[in-house]
Amino acid sequence: MRDDDFSLTSAQSYEALGRVMAALATEAEFIESCRDLTWWRGSDRGWRLEWRDGPYASEVAALLAGQAGDPECDGDLVTVPGPGGIGSAVLDVLGVRFELRAIDPLGLDRLRARPGLWRMAEVLDTGRGGNTRRPWEELLGG
Repeated sequence: MRDDDFSLTSAQSYEALGRVMAALATEAEFIESCRDLTWWRGSDRGWRLEWRDGPYASEVAALLAGQAGDPECDGDLVTVPGPGGIGSAVLDVLGVRFELRAIDPLGLDRLRARPGLWRMAEVLDTGRGGNTRRPWEELLGG
């Protein structure tokens, strides 16, 4: 069987990419903190993801390992073959290799501590009491 855009191998590759992107879309901190998120298909039929700033590659690999799977399926759909680092990590989703590359990453701890105009996590925090200014009030000058 050929490995073109109509083969089962190709369909599995695109399903894996969909799972990864859906998992990343649920993480507001990742989406807000990254610049220039790009992805492309490698010559080995795997995927390459690259971003600037944002979390370390190992942090994204751990996030994807926890979220890109399917609780209804037996076995692990996501495996991390080895420890990732600050700038790069590798994981397999449905047998498809993903190479993650972070350019000038800040790390999640530093991102959470960095003052910004506002962060989605702060906006959604309903536990804030009383007369404190909301993040969007800071942004809008209200």
